[in-house]
Amino acid sequence: MNLVEFSELIVKKLVKDSDLVKVQEFNTDDEDVIEIIVSESDMGRVIGKKGKIANSIKTLIQAKAYNDGKNKVKVNIDSF
Repeated sequence: MNLVEFSELIVKKLVKDSDLVKVQEFNTDDEDVIEIIVSESDMGRVIGKKGKIANSIKTLIQAKAYNDGKNKVKVNIDSF
């Protein structure tokens, strides 16, 4: 399972509209960027109080990336 599939799995379990979740990976010279896009109505579920859920999602993705041999991974969470 790659990082995009792993990220989708985590986020789709949290939101109501799982069909609207989009995860993309961008590779740059310095780091990899995982961009998670959810509907605006699900943004509160993904961020959580004081950003605790968002931080947990980022930690899990970075741990998976470390196990896959990737050092620098940045995670962006956005809505449309």
